[in-house]
Amino acid sequence: MKKILLAFTFLALGLFAEPLYPFKPVKITDGIVCAIGDLNPPTKANKGFVSNVCSIDQGDGLVIVEPGPSYRFAKEFADFAQKSTGKKIKAAVVTNYHDDRLYGASWYKEQGIPVYAHRSIKGDIEKNPGKFQRMKHILSPEELQGTQVVVPDKLFDDKAVIPGKRHTIELLKLSPVSEEHSDIVVWVPDVQFLFAGNIVFNGRTLNYTKNSDMKGWIAALKKIEALHPKFVLGGHGAEMGPDAYKTSLEYLQSLQKQVKAAYDKDVDMSELMQHVDLSKFKNLKHAQQLDRHNAKDYYEQLEWAE
Repeated sequence: MKKILLAFTFLALGLFAEPLYPFKPVKITDGIVCAIGDLNPPTKANKGFVSNVCSIDQGDGLVIVEPGPSYRFAKEFADFAQKSTGKKIKAAVVTNYHDDRLYGASWYKEQGIPVYAHRSIKGDIEKNPGKFQRMKHILSPEELQGTQVVVPDKLFDDKAVIPGKRHTIELLKLSPVSEEHSDIVVWVPDVQFLFAGNIVFNGRTLNYTKNSDMKGWIAALKKIEALHPKFVLGGHGAEMGPDAYKTSLEYLQSLQKQVKAAYDKDVDMSELMQHVDLSKFKNLKHAQQLDRHNAKDYYEQLEWAE
C-alpha cells in the first residue's frame, strides 16, 4: 500500500511539474502584462482558459486580474507573473462570478492573498450553482485538484481602490447589472488602461443571458467611453485599442432596436429571427449560435417586463 501511495505522489508531482497552461504574455503598457484566452467555450483542448487574464505591477507588488478556471491555472499564472517580475502578489481581482474567472480564487485563498469582487458576487454564486459544473466535465480530477468555489473576501459596492507605488488601481461598478450583477471593470488611470471583463467581447459574439440587463449593459459601455481610455481589453478577445468596446456597444444597440421593434409588432417568437438582422457582426466567432440565443433571451425579458 505504501508503494502505491508513493507512486501516486510522484505521479501527482509529475503532473504539476509540466505546465498545463503555456502562457503567451502580451505587454499592454508600463507594468501591465496579459494573456489572451481562447475564443471558444471551455473545452478539453483549452483546459478552460477562455478569459483574458492580466498582471499589474504596482511597484510594491502584483495585482492579478482574474484568478482563472482552476486552482492549477491560478498557481501557474501566479508563478509566471512572479518569476517574470521578481515581485510577489499582493491581491487578485474577479470581474464576475463565472467559473472561468472565479474558480482559481481557491488558490489565492489558500495563500492568504486577498481577492476583490463586487458585493453581488455572493448572490450570483448562490443563484447559479449550475455554472460550476462544466469544468468538472472538461478537466481531469488531477487537473481540477484543489479547485473549489470560494467567495472573495474583499467585497465592495460602487468602487474600491488598490493603492500602489507604481500604479493605483480602481475597481469600478459601472451599472447595477450588465451581463451579470457582479460585473466590474479594472481601471488604471495613470496609463489609461481598462480591463472590461465580460462587459466587452471582441472576436466572438457576446452572450446575452436571462441575467443580463440591456439598458444597464449599454450604460456601462457608455461609461467606458466617457473614461477616454487609451487601452481597453475585454474579457474575451485580443483587441486592446481605445475603441475595443465599440463592437459590443453597437451589437447591443442593434439587438435592442430590432428585437424591441419585433416585440412591438407582436411578432411570434418562432418568427423572431426573420425580423432581426445581425449580419453586420457575422464575422464574430459563434455568431450563428449566439445571435438567435441573444435575441430570444431579450425578447423573453420584454415579455416578462409587462
